Amino acid sequence: MGAKESLPGDGPVPEMHHYYSKFMRECPSGQLSLHEFKKLLGLQGLDPQGDLYIKRVFDIFDLNQDGFIDFLEFIAAINLVIRGKIDQKLKWYFKLYDADGNGCIDKKELLSIFTAIQAINGQTNMSAEEFTNMIFQKIDVNNDGELTLEEFINGVERDEGLMELITKSFDLSNVLKVIQSGRRHSV
Repeated sequence: MGAKESLPGDGPVPEMHHYYSKFMRECPSGQLSLHEFKKLLGLQGLDPQGDLYIKRVFDIFDLNQDGFIDFLEFIAAINLVIRGKIDQKLKWYFKLYDADGNGCIDKKELLSIFTAIQAINGQTNMSAEEFTNMIFQKIDVNNDGELTLEEFINGVERDEGLMELITKSFDLSNVLKVIQSGRRHSV
């Protein structure tokens, strides 16, 4: 293999260049707004629940909370989703569900975010209510109707089936595939 040859994903540099040129092509200003983020993912015109979910994802990716995702925030998000260790991902999921940011997830928050995710992914093998009740039944150890970060991480890591369900349900790799393949403004 010559010095210039490299395989896709054969180290961060060619991949980084690919993401950078793509990011700048989609977003010449270098600052991705919520509107552009939805456009990039082909997710305009969602119902209010779907919109809420995409806004939460955007807000979590927007690390400095300036209302835009810049390239470094974009790469951090991609790295988390593709290469992140499971506990990092679980912390990220927890942040996503904890809509009011009080450090606990209640049933209403989980129900709301799962309903929104179903609106986007179109998964219907379990209703949002069934999913929410099942999660709380399995991992709300003190039965206070709220999940702390510790309860959430320990509960999910202890239960393989739950881990698989959460990982599949909240899988953002379909979002990344769109970013990688560049589905532009096509419906």
